[in-house]
Amino acid sequence: MNSSRKIVILSGNAHPELAKNIATWLNLSVGNCTVSKFANSETKVLINDSVRDVDLYIVQPTCNPSVNDHLMELLVMVDGAVRASAYRITAVVPFFGYARQSKKDKTRSPITCKLVANMMECAGINRVITIDLHSSQIQGFFNMPVENVYSEPYFLKYIKEHIEEKGKSDSVIIVAPGVGGVKRAKYISDKLGVKLAIVHRANKDLLLSQSFGNLLDRTDIETFIVGDVSAKIAVIIDDIADTCKTLKLASKALISKGALKVYAMVTHGIFSNNAIDIINESPITELVITDSIPNQSNQDKCPKLKVISMAPVLAETIRRAHYGESLISIENYNKNDLHDL
Repeated sequence: MNSSRKIVILSGNAHPELAKNIATWLNLSVGNCTVSKFANSETKVLINDSVRDVDLYIVQPTCNPSVNDHLMELLVMVDGAVRASAYRITAVVPFFGYARQSKKDKTRSPITCKLVANMMECAGINRVITIDLHSSQIQGFFNMPVENVYSEPYFLKYIKEHIEEKGKSDSVIIVAPGVGGVKRAKYISDKLGVKLAIVHRANKDLLLSQSFGNLLDRTDIETFIVGDVSAKIAVIIDDIADTCKTLKLASKALISKGALKVYAMVTHGIFSNNAIDIINESPITELVITDSIPNQSNQDKCPKLKVISMAPVLAETIRRAHYGESLISIENYNKNDLHDL
């Protein structure tokens, strides 16, 4: 990469605060771009600064409350930049919408995540930077580089500094809220050198088929804890908090099995419907998320909610991508080591 080429950062309406924070870490300012709607709700974009022959980074998580609008804003901004002769366009998509629709699990169901990847590629995006993809294999949907930045190092640091009892490394147990999250949770438990527990929720239909119908009214068979959590501080690790019903059920089960406290650390805080009320009513002491999705209003409603900023590591990822440097050590990156452009 030609390091003399200028970097320009633009933002849509999804998360302008994150874009500003990333630009600040790079000693830059966010470029002037107007993103609005026509009277009939069509997306309207006007890039007011020159982007000719620049290394362009568009910060736009495709997140709630308007996933489709934010996706369309990104695509239209990219098209405008392509037609304005930007040298290279990188989409910085901290939360990748539609990532949970990445497989054909029913006969006529679409693989919408692949469709979105095709749309982004056709629009003219040359690279994608994201945080904790729901499934790592989604990177294979793209015929371009995809930099998947991980939040685990930040979670590890938070656990050591704010949750783990001083001098008692075995005071914590890491918990996977389901079988699908075991790999993510095991990474953190291995790094901390602590035990791993798994929350398993029984399938009522399966129980019925096995003639256990008389047990269906018993709540203790709906949620099982694999592992001993008694007298431990349980830390649930997951990538997405949407309705938060799973977190509430898991936390109640952990407390019932003797856990002293329950913390949850989740990368993407979607919080659909009454999710914040569910968290407030749950036994969870603290729910730690990243700023991949804007959640200022939810922080005001939920004192349990703590936000870790990913702006420093995203800024460093941008810097390394610009200079053609390796990203292999990005998980060991310390925000105090950020280099100037």
